[in-house]
Amino acid sequence: MIDINKFNELELRVGEILKAELLSEAKIPAYKLKIDFGDYGIKWSSAQITNNYLPKDLKGRQVIAVMNYNSKKIGEFISEVLVMGVDDHNGFVRLLAVNKKIHNGAKVN
Repeated sequence: MIDINKFNELELRVGEILKAELLSEAKIPAYKLKIDFGDYGIKWSSAQITNNYLPKDLKGRQVIAVMNYNSKKIGEFISEVLVMGVDDHNGFVRLLAVNKKIHNGAKVN
């Protein structure tokens, strides 16, 4: 168990996916996502969500990501943030998202 202070160390923010394309370097099928976090800049993330989403369906979608997560190198690609998702009970991931448009970079409390 962790306490609220430890949990609050996570910097969760809302960002809008600008672009999604197949990450060919990944061993498990994944997309590379270009995400706009407003004042916090544009960041890249890898996401193993190919079973539930097509690239064209991801553009414009707002997601929640951990901003202060160690970056991860996948081949030549560097994933800078960790997008949040949940198991869909089929072993695949569904993205966490906001239910109403909000400004990019908004902090999740």
